[in-house]
Amino acid sequence: MTSLPGLPSEAFAKQDPTPDTLFYAQPRFVTHIDDAAIEAVTDFYRTHLPLGGRILDLMSSWVSHLPGEAAYATVIGHGMNERELAANPRLTQHFVQDLNADPILPLETASIDAALICVGVQYLQDPVAVLSEVARVMVPDAPVIITFSNRCFASKAVAIWRALGGDDQARLIDLYLRHAGFTTVEAYAVVPEGDLSDPLWAVVGRTP
Repeated sequence: MTSLPGLPSEAFAKQDPTPDTLFYAQPRFVTHIDDAAIEAVTDFYRTHLPLGGRILDLMSSWVSHLPGEAAYATVIGHGMNERELAANPRLTQHFVQDLNADPILPLETASIDAALICVGVQYLQDPVAVLSEVARVMVPDAPVIITFSNRCFASKAVAIWRALGGDDQARLIDLYLRHAGFTTVEAYAVVPEGDLSDPLWAVVGRTP
């Protein structure tokens, strides 16, 4: 496991230590944030994703929240359940992989124009290793957009994530990204806490 300065290995432990493949074996055709937060994710993608680009949707599901009017050269989905990914109409191709067991992405170097992780980063037990791979497969000055809310499967989220709140979780992702080689990182409170919908944060890192 990739170490982070000042963080013990226990920081990435989970309440439920059973293999993630068992937890995700059954498809979940549900959304994990409410409609207003989903719309905010889509609007954020609308302004930050390159039209016609090659998109990698990591930790995806049966929906990707991409703008309906936007066209992309390809959208590669990754997830833990084949049936969920097969039902996603925006994906042009997909693959199933447990990133906690194997962080190496089956993609060519510098083959992706933008990457997404929507409400999934909290489950990564070696986030620096995974995000280093994301940096490898992306072209220069490409964005990785990590969005998150205050919802999660608590038993599968890592300990340090469960111990922090939204702004501090954004700072944690900043730490992940900088150790993974992303040189520019910006955080946004897209839907502030206290709003009528689920809160939503976005952290955007760019490759050198």
